[in-house]
Amino acid sequence: MAKFSKPSPAVVCLAVVLALLVNACAGPVPASPGKAGGKITIFVTSNGWHTGLVMAKTDIPPGLLPEVADFAEAVYVEFAWGDAKFYPAKVTTALMTMRAALLPTPAVMHVVGLWTAPERYFPEAEIVTLSVGRADFRNLVEFIHGGFERSGAQRVAASAPGLYPSSGFYPATGRFHLFNTCNTWTARALRAAGFKIKATGTTQAEALMQQVRGLGPF
Repeated sequence: MAKFSKPSPAVVCLAVVLALLVNACAGPVPASPGKAGGKITIFVTSNGWHTGLVMAKTDIPPGLLPEVADFAEAVYVEFAWGDAKFYPAKVTTALMTMRAALLPTPAVMHVVGLWTAPERYFPEAEIVTLSVGRADFRNLVEFIHGGFERSGAQRVAASAPGLYPSSGFYPATGRFHLFNTCNTWTARALRAAGFKIKATGTTQAEALMQQVRGLGPF
């Protein structure tokens, strides 16, 4: 790790503020899979900082998200997006935090294979259950599918182990920065699924979840 001089109090304060925002995308989150009234069930997860989307693996249309084959035992799969260096890091620094927040940086997709229902796998997370029609669900899956950086290949391999035993980080499209976090990515995914969600201003998890809680299954 490179050495650098002790930062001024002003720099330290800025780093703390930025950490509150960037940490939104750092770190962790079966009712059986199935359809309710012809609709498909999905889940929005939040640990207070970071949000993701969970769906039953068997609901994913053939030909999309081939990376889920890496999780043969999974019943559900969670997808979440974030900074390529900060998100997977086991130890973070103020310099890393400021870089992730202030500079557009490469992104990764975190994929988790859940062997059981989201509420059991992520017992401390807030989980909101939503229902979508088949066409909207396909739009959602296509949005997530397009979030993987495959460089023309049919399928991309994980670039690093994930945060859970059955998980991995995959190269992703887009650039992470202060106004484009994991939570704005989740908001855009939900918009692709037909939900009236505002993506602007949803850099923090609570800003997104305040909107999601009002949706509920329908």
